[in-house]
Amino acid sequence: MSFHDAVVPAYLQILSSLTGELTKAEAHCEAKKIAPEVLLASRLYPDMLPLTKQIQLVCDHAARGCARLTHSEVPSTPDTEKSFGELKQRLAKTIDYVKSFKPEQFEGGDAKDVTFPIGPDRTMTLKGQQFLSAFSFPNFYFHAVTAHGILRHNGVEVGKRDFLGAS
Repeated sequence: MSFHDAVVPAYLQILSSLTGELTKAEAHCEAKKIAPEVLLASRLYPDMLPLTKQIQLVCDHAARGCARLTHSEVPSTPDTEKSFGELKQRLAKTIDYVKSFKPEQFEGGDAKDVTFPIGPDRTMTLKGQQFLSAFSFPNFYFHAVTAHGILRHNGVEVGKRDFLGAS
């Protein structure tokens, strides 16, 4: 399996499934007469980030992960989304961006150094495979699972099959 095949499909699977989960969340709000901004601002615990930020971070980790692993320019996307539609649009743009990477861009990326910020004044350097398995994927999945958990906690009828997406 190529490094591209280990990276890109994994990001795409969850980005796509979250699009479907947000569609269900939007329908849930309509059916239950819940203001969408209430669900978008929901958290699992007061010190955790809200649903909107969880989706934004999922997108950031996928896009920045691909960029860093291919030594491409790391995109910067402002966090301006305030609706389900805008979040689904951000997911769609991220999906398109991730799909734009070609297998050859990842060649040797598993063994190349990846330097990335880990705070306002610090960076860390890991080999590509280690960056993917110890930083990028864990953060990506953490925020995706948290978004799923927020939806489920608030009564949106989503389950494991929704999280895993279409196979």
